[in-house]
Amino acid sequence: MIRLSIPTRHALARLMLPVLVAASFAMMLLGKADAVLAERARVALGDLLSPLYGLVAPPLMHVRDTAQELFGLVEMGRENARLREENQTLRRWQAVAMALDAENTLLKAHLRWVPDAAVSFVTARVVDDAGGVYARAVLVALPPGHRMTRGRIVLDAQGLVGRVIQVGARSARIMLLTDLNSRVPVTLQNSRGRALLVGTNGPRPRLMYWTEGTEPSEGERIVTSAEVGAFPAGLPVGTVHYSASHVPEVELVADLNRLELVRIFDYGLEGLRPADPPRAAEPAARDGEHARR
Repeated sequence: MIRLSIPTRHALARLMLPVLVAASFAMMLLGKADAVLAERARVALGDLLSPLYGLVAPPLMHVRDTAQELFGLVEMGRENARLREENQTLRRWQAVAMALDAENTLLKAHLRWVPDAAVSFVTARVVDDAGGVYARAVLVALPPGHRMTRGRIVLDAQGLVGRVIQVGARSARIMLLTDLNSRVPVTLQNSRGRALLVGTNGPRPRLMYWTEGTEPSEGERIVTSAEVGAFPAGLPVGTVHYSASHVPEVELVADLNRLELVRIFDYGLEGLRPADPPRAAEPAARDGEHARR
């Protein structure tokens, strides 16, 4: 090997960067001046390096796949640990549930409990969300010759949606809980107090007229009440959420904005029919009153 003096090495080190920069600019100018020559050079370089790429690519892909498998094993170990903890928690709750079920069965036997009759229901598809004379209502399709009646209870997969208010030969209209005309008696699950769920034509209905001393608390679950026999007891409705003006509203468990399939239940409450739809002149007045509020 050629031994260079220290001053020579320092001079070469100082000149290396300017030389490389000048060579880069020269290659760029050459590529601009003669595009065909530059293209041929790139093709020749690609032909020269493609065998090398073919030799290097399989080992690199193997290393990459191995690294991904290792990361997957680590993640799987963490997921298994989390699932073991959840499984232990669920086993504890299972034991509690079994004990409560046994106690409930024993208490029912002592009280000579008469179980509720099986509730029948039909599934219908939502075909239109136009409210008609109601601001918040949907239309569902029914087969010809159905036996649908007004007043039946409507739920989706999560909870209460509303009630049937109009029935036709092939369709039925459902008034949603958010409609201004909707009134649903409910129970506060923590305090067991009673209240009235009132629609506002907005995304959340409000709670009104709750029992004295049982003010709704944030996050408290709401279920239907069997008062006046309008609804069966215990149907899930939503949770309490206070607005910016400290008004108790209910975040519904049912997604009323994305209704596709609903279940219409026959609880034998058809004797209590919803009120007839308002006359044509009333919606404007009602909207004006709501705007003033």
